[in-house]
Amino acid sequence: MADPRIALFIDGANLYATSKQLGFDMDYRRLLKEFQGRGNLIRAFYFTTLIESEEYSSIRPLVDWLDYNGYRVITKAAKEFTDASGRRRIKGNMDIELAIEMLELAPHLDQIYLFSGDGDFRPLVEAVQRKGVKVAVVSTISTNPPMVSDDLRRQCDEFIDLSHLMQKIGRDPSERAPRPPASPLTPGNPGLERRYGIRQGDDPADI
Repeated sequence: MADPRIALFIDGANLYATSKQLGFDMDYRRLLKEFQGRGNLIRAFYFTTLIESEEYSSIRPLVDWLDYNGYRVITKAAKEFTDASGRRRIKGNMDIELAIEMLELAPHLDQIYLFSGDGDFRPLVEAVQRKGVKVAVVSTISTNPPMVSDDLRRQCDEFIDLSHLMQKIGRDPSERAPRPPASPLTPGNPGLERRYGIRQGDDPADI
């Protein structure tokens, strides 16, 4: 019997918030390896917004590394605005982009892993299930309040609590380098291995 065709759809902001609530940093190399062992991994999408006006974005090193190491990164510029109190706010989500990619790829998949607890995805999960694709939601109910919507959890075929996965794909923040370098692609940098699961000596030219 052939391995199931699977894909990961990672809501970057939601996964980041969930892992922080659990007290761990995500090791994206370990995450990819874990799900490669669960079937024929067709795609691993990572969705996030970027503040293009900032000279240095804290998420840019991670986005660059993911792009070179097995992930399909989908980004868009976040919108900045000033609220009624004069505070600078940032607005942006990737719900539409994630939904489009999932619906387009669904006919070629047997199972989808959605890394998000956002209840807005419930209709999307239902639509994909009607196409005969199983959907597993990866989030957590271990926090107070839970990070996953009850409606989304009820809709999915399988719920995977991120707190259980963290033993395989998480990293204690104390192991993390104080701050990522401006570029995550510099080989031989021990901070990269600690923060992103990048082996020393990794170079995009060799991939």
